[in-house]
Amino acid sequence: MAPVADNVGSAHRAWLDPLRTAYLASGLTLNELSSRVRFAKSKISELLRGVGLYPRWEIVFRLADELGMPNWPLYRLWSQAALETHKSSEWINGCIDRTTLTASHAAPPLEHRAFRELVENDYLLYAQVFLDDDQRDIAVADTFDRLWLTWNQALASHDTRRYAWNVLRTSVMARTPHRDGRPELGSAAFDTVALQTLATTADHMDQLTETLELFTAISRLPDRQLDVIVLRRLCGFPHESVSALLGTSLATVRSDERHATRFLESVIPPPTTEGTTP
Repeated sequence: MAPVADNVGSAHRAWLDPLRTAYLASGLTLNELSSRVRFAKSKISELLRGVGLYPRWEIVFRLADELGMPNWPLYRLWSQAALETHKSSEWINGCIDRTTLTASHAAPPLEHRAFRELVENDYLLYAQVFLDDDQRDIAVADTFDRLWLTWNQALASHDTRRYAWNVLRTSVMARTPHRDGRPELGSAAFDTVALQTLATTADHMDQLTETLELFTAISRLPDRQLDVIVLRRLCGFPHESVSALLGTSLATVRSDERHATRFLESVIPPPTTEGTTP
């Protein structure tokens, strides 16, 4: 199967990648799949590569149903991507109205529901550092929909928590503004507990400038170190909670924090005390 087209956006890939994975795991040929769902092989090939017009829900549903995928999270991701490709709500609703094949509200696996209850609030805090409220909620909801679609792969991975965190990070970073290839910690970061406390200080403007410089420096950290610093310094999580969220050892978290702190101090050295002798 040919790779996904380069111009396919992240929201589109959020449901397309799991669909491609399910197809490859099925062992079916395109000819076999075409005869089962009664759509032309060329149409299915285009859909699986993300080329041509954005697909209507009917064909996505039929493919997912044949491949044994849960259709409710797939529908939510499909409709979200449709909006981001500038399809109207009328078009999306029309796709459903024109067919009797609708998305059922089946419940996710019990383990998935338990995992979501355990980590959802923490995921929202992390996403809040990069995104406004609406984008934060969409990114985290997309994360759990993608996990639902790939839950078997998550359970079979080396560490389900690490697998889930990578899905969250992908969802958040896809919606985060970037500059020079690095994520920007924008105004949403000022909603964190640490910065709300900062705003009560008397020298607010000076510290505000220092904070913006710090955000720029944090954005330059390698991905893993950036996540550790965001979770530790901006979200206020203890080392043990960061380790659990990332699915990495406590020693790795502490090592990443040390390296990140050294870099940040080299970029933004602590202020010198006036009146001290050299």
